[in-house]
Parts: sequence; C-alpha cells; structure tokens
Amino acid sequence: MIRLPISLAALCLTASAFAAAPFDDKFRQLDELLPTPGAIRTASGAPGHAYWQQRADYTMRATLDESRRAITGSGTITYYNNSPDTLKYLWVQLDQNIYKPDSDARQSATVASRQAWEKPRSPEEGLKFDGMRSMLTAADFPGGFNIKSVKDSGGRALSHTINKTMMRIDLPQALKPGARVSFSVEWSYNINEQKVLGGRSGYEKFDDKNDLFEIAQWFPRMAAYYDVYGWQHKQFLGAGEFTLEFGDYDVQITVPADHIVASTGELLNPGEVLTAAQRERLKQARTSKKPVIIATQAEAEAREKQRATGTKTWHFRAKNVRDFAFASSRKFIWDAQGIKSGNTDVMAMSYYPKEGNPLWERYSTHAIVHTIEQYNKYSLDYPYPVSISVNGPVGGMEYPMITFNGPRPVKDKKTGELTYSKRTKYGLIGVIIHEVGHNYFPMIVNSDERQWTWMDEGLNSFVQSLAQEAWEEDWSEMRGHPRQIVDYMRSRNQVPIMTNSESLLQFGNNAYAKPAAALNILRESVLGRELFDFAFKEYAQRWKFKRPTPADFFRTMEDASGTDLDWFWRGWFYTTDAVDVSVDGITEYTVSSKDPEVEKAWQRARKQAEPISITDQRNKGMVRRVDQYPELKDFYNQNDDFTVTNKDRNKYAETMEGLEDWEKELLKSGKHLTLVDFSNKGGLVTPLVVEIELKSGKKYIERIPAEVWRYSPTKITKLFITDEPMVGLVQDPYWETADIDVSNNAWPRKAEPSRLELFKTEQDKNNLMRDYNTKLKTTEQKDADKSEKSE
Repeated sequence: MIRLPISLAALCLTASAFAAAPFDDKFRQLDELLPTPGAIRTASGAPGHAYWQQRADYTMRATLDESRRAITGSGTITYYNNSPDTLKYLWVQLDQNIYKPDSDARQSATVASRQAWEKPRSPEEGLKFDGMRSMLTAADFPGGFNIKSVKDSGGRALSHTINKTMMRIDLPQALKPGARVSFSVEWSYNINEQKVLGGRSGYEKFDDKNDLFEIAQWFPRMAAYYDVYGWQHKQFLGAGEFTLEFGDYDVQITVPADHIVASTGELLNPGEVLTAAQRERLKQARTSKKPVIIATQAEAEAREKQRATGTKTWHFRAKNVRDFAFASSRKFIWDAQGIKSGNTDVMAMSYYPKEGNPLWERYSTHAIVHTIEQYNKYSLDYPYPVSISVNGPVGGMEYPMITFNGPRPVKDKKTGELTYSKRTKYGLIGVIIHEVGHNYFPMIVNSDERQWTWMDEGLNSFVQSLAQEAWEEDWSEMRGHPRQIVDYMRSRNQVPIMTNSESLLQFGNNAYAKPAAALNILRESVLGRELFDFAFKEYAQRWKFKRPTPADFFRTMEDASGTDLDWFWRGWFYTTDAVDVSVDGITEYTVSSKDPEVEKAWQRARKQAEPISITDQRNKGMVRRVDQYPELKDFYNQNDDFTVTNKDRNKYAETMEGLEDWEKELLKSGKHLTLVDFSNKGGLVTPLVVEIELKSGKKYIERIPAEVWRYSPTKITKLFITDEPMVGLVQDPYWETADIDVSNNAWPRKAEPSRLELFKTEQDKNNLMRDYNTKLKTTEQKDADKSEKSE
C-alpha cells in the first residue's frame, strides 16, 4: 500500500466534489443511435445506388364456401432474389394461425389488471359480455391454415416447417442472387366471426340470415427479406401488422352467383359477373362529378331474399402491390365515381349493406375522393386504378386499393328509425380518410409495420389531420393537434415511440396520436409549413415502392429541410419526456441616463412606490418632537437622500464630455430590457412561443428556436427588448407545443377557472324491504325505458 500525505489525500478526496455535474446534452447527434449509412441507405436518407428489395408474384384461385364460412385456395408464388445474398430457405407468413390454440398471441395474452377484473370501478372498466364471449369462443374455434401441400414448379413436394404464424420452405437448391424460384401451395381455413373473435378480417351475420365477408390474410404470404433485418419473421401477435414485398397478383375468386365482390385490382371479366345495366352505370361513373349507384339498394334487397344455387368467378389483376384483399356479399349496394390522380384514372368506389345508409351513400365515396386529392398534395400521386371503401364488421383496416370501414347508423328496434350520432358521422369520414390514406403509408411507402407501427400509423394520422382540416372547419377531437395529447404526455405508463410494435403501451396514443402531434409541431412551430411540406413530400417521393426505416425518415427530413433535427427526434421519439416550460422570474431594466436630475428622481419614485410599513401606517398622525420644536429641523429635514448636488452635476458634465455621440444616443434610447427566466420542467426541449403584452395594450409573438436550450437544457434566461414596459407574457399562448402544465406559462400568473359539481347524499341505499316490494315492470314499461335511454 502507498501512503499519501494527509494534505495530498485530502486534495484527492475533494477534487471530485468540484468536478462538473453530468451534462444532459439534448442536442447531441443521433449518430450513436442510427445505423451507419452506406451504399444501400445513404446519409441523406435516400436509397443508395446499391439499394435492393425482393419481389413476389402471385397467381391464385380461391373459393368462398358461404355455408361453411370457409376459404379454399391454391396458387403459385414466384419469388425473386434481388439481394446480394444466397438463400437456402424461404419464410412465408401464415397469419391465420393466430387463431390456433398454440399461437403466441393466444398463449401470451394477459388481463389488463387484477383490479379491473375483480373490482371494476365502472362499467367501462369491467369485463364486458362480448369480451367473455370472445374468450370462450376463441378456445373452441377451429381456426388457422390447413396447409395441404407445398410443391416446387415440377410438382415435387417441398420440405417445410410450420412455426406457428411462420412457415419455412427448404429449397432443394440454394437461391442465388438474381435468381428466382416458383412454388405452389394449397390451403384452406375457417373464417372467423369478426364481431366475436375480432381480427383484421372476418364475416358478419345479419338478422336477414345473410353474411358479409371481409377477407384478408387469406393466403400464405412471403415474409420480407431486406438489408436491415434479413428475414422479418417475428411472430404475428396481433398488434404489429405486416411487412410484405411488392409484386403482381392474378386472382380468381369463386363466390355464390348472387354475390358482389369488391377487391384489390382491376376486374378483368365484367361481362361474366355484372349485368348490362351495372356495366353501363360503371361507364357513366368514370366521367361523373359525383358518385353513381352501380348496384342499387332495391337490387341488393331483392338478392337478400333469395339464395343462388350456382357460383360465379370474379377475375382480378393487380400490379405492383404488396398484398391482396377482397369482400363479398349479396347485400352490397355499390357506388362509384371516376377521378384523375396525376396521369392515372382512378375509380373511387364504395360497397355497403342497406344498414349503412343513409350515411354511406352520402359520404363514403366523397371521402375517398377527398383523401386522394389531399394526400396527393402532401406526398405522392395515388398510382392505382381503383380505391375502395367497404362497410362491414372490421372497424378500420387497409389493404392495397381496398379498405374495410365500420361505422354505420343504428336502428331503433321498436320504431325502426335509423339515426346516427355526430361521433358516428365524423368517425366514418375520419376512418375512411385514415384507411384510404394507408394506401400511401405503408402500401406504397412500404415501411416495416411489424417492427415500427408509428412509421405508417403516425405519419398517416398526421396527413389524415391535414385532410380533415380541408374537409370542414372546426373538426373536433382531431389526432394531430398537440393539445389532444397533453393527458397522454402527462401519463406515467408510456414508452418511447421508438419501441417495437408488440411492446407498446397505450397503443393508440403512442403510435398514432403522439407522432402525429409531433409532426404537427415540427410543421407549425419548428420548420414552418414551406420547409416541412417540401421535406415530407421528398420522403414520400424517395421511398415510394421501397422500404424505408426510421433513420431514412429522420435523415430525409433533415436533408430536405436543411435543418438539424436530431434534438427533435431524440426528445419526441426516443424518450417519454414532456414539454413543460415554466415562466419563473421577470426583471425589467432601463438604461440609466447618468443625469442626476433624472436618475435621483427615478430612485425617489421607486422609494415612494414601496409599500408603507405596518408600523408607519399605525403611527400616522402621531405628534412628533420636531413638529413641537421646529427649531430642531435643519438641512436634512428639508432635503432627502435623492437631492441632486452640484458634485453630482459636475460629475455628470465630466462623464458626458468623455462620451462619443453614439454613446450619448444610447443613453437616450429609452429601451426597456426585460430578463425572463424559463425552466424546462418536463425535460423535452421545445421552441419558445412567447406572447408579449405592452403597457399600451399591444401584443405580439416572438418565436425562439429550441436551440435556446443547447447550453442549459433545464433553465435559461432570455432578454426581450421593447419600446415600452412589458405588462404581460405568455409562453405557448396557442397551445401548440403540447405543454402539459399551462398554469405556469404566464406572467403574471393566471387563475384557471373550473366548476365544482355537488351531489345529493343518497339515503337508505340498501333497503332490502323496499327493493323486495318494488313492482315488476311490464314489457311495455321496459320498452318505454329503453326508448327514453336511447334518446
């Protein structure tokens, strides 16, 4: 052991006490978190010269067995290996296997909380009837794919292994770069009742004994293989959606002869499946300025009352899409309107049962057209020949060229009257905008949904908010407005946006609302609309029909806007910090004129403005000795401490002689210099948006970039220079930064008005005798009570 002198040891011990405190640099660069750029994905965020992606083409036949509610299918998949890698096996997604008893989704399911299960505080928190029905039905439902065969192009069986929602196909010969391989699959599965088992597809039963089928994830789909992750074969647990390759689809769908089919792609055989009248109406719709009814409600009602014994096969073809879905029912009413998207002629079409009217006939196709017009403006021209909205059991889900949307009116069981709430109306328009918008993100800008939900849901929710703003003024409760996420940003049970899709807490707020609000703030409060809109559109144009990652988005937005935004991505996407800026202290300064006549008068006025002490207040009127004996008064009784002396005047004259003209002008400027202390209590750095009110009543806004926090991320002092005294200041007056506590945003502080609800004390609540003697209600009385509640 080495023994140090006491003085030296003390020096070593105390040195650490003077070391700088750890500095939380909110502006450090993201290089430590983002992958290293290269020839595949560049530092600018654009695809590089070595960018590649795989491709898969599908030729398939499917039969809908309405009585068994089942799909039987077969098809050939041609897989193109455009990667630089040699592949010994392929991975295929079997998403229907989520309904199998051994699926990870079912086995890993938990209850939200023991308290909510055992002692719910309200009906909204407790377990619902349909929730219990879903759990019990799931245990018995014979779901999942039945893979009948997997064969190579020569008809020979291929070795394959099913791992729950994934299937590995072992290739007899490794697939080299630039090569392709074809194989065929035969399969079948039972369709889930969506209202019971949930899911992103399924069938719905109606009181008239007819069904409506929305069919998706209905065939074995190629898993994605790409440069960042290799095979994306994370198990399908339900939350993380789908990661798929682009390709061409040729699909024949056999359904009951009286069904109408809505599908991804263009219909190739209208002469075989549509009536002459329907074909003529479709022709009219292509040039119409408003929706044209193709299959009328009267025709749909006639089909509902009878069952065809034969079948028809509908033939569709879709080019350069990443998936394929369809819907089928004899209940469908169908309307359409042709629009132009760039150089592409598009048919906007809606399919819905009579239960969807009058809402669907009035709003659905209009909402499709509006979405394409608005999204084209902010991202890219919609490139496909059709865009479809279907009303069925799925509340909202997107596939290439087709979307499933749920809201519809409610029917009074007693009167038969159809009505809908404001929430239903705007919920319908909003969900159609959202789901059709998904054809841009991720159906064209093809992000990895299984990994990052926010890359499609968040970006899409943001553009959705812009489209809703263009629909009508004062659309309430809109995702994307910063004030709408304040409660979420205050909450404790949250994780960063940059969290894998299957591990998100508060899924809707995390993946939809927060990123949408963040982009709104980036557009309105950080970059401004011009820079943001250019950069966002550049991202969409760069990555259309390609697969971007978060780094590509972050880098493109910085590259195209010419702005370092690492602080923004770090704070909003990698942390759970919140915006909470507090206005802590304000001090006003004016420049001293150095003139003793002015300065001492100013000092006297300040002294006189001080509050009179309680002692002096109570002593007012007291008889003083100097009043009784005036001869005791002298020079100091006639002159206070602020009396100007000749010495003061001489010093002032000497001072002024030593100043240059510009220095003298500064003394006469009359400017008011106000120091304001701001504290960052929430941790998330943000621009300051400061509303200043002057003594004259004038108000104006100063916008200060977030870099104001770069040297001190917790507390700063900012100087404001005005021509007159400042009498009020408000940070974030328009609630544009999602500040979670606006009570500390103002000087002087402002009281927050609220209301206190009073409740009547309930007497004798548990009176068994009274309850026992209560008369039973008649059926008529029960119906009357239900009618009153519905109103």
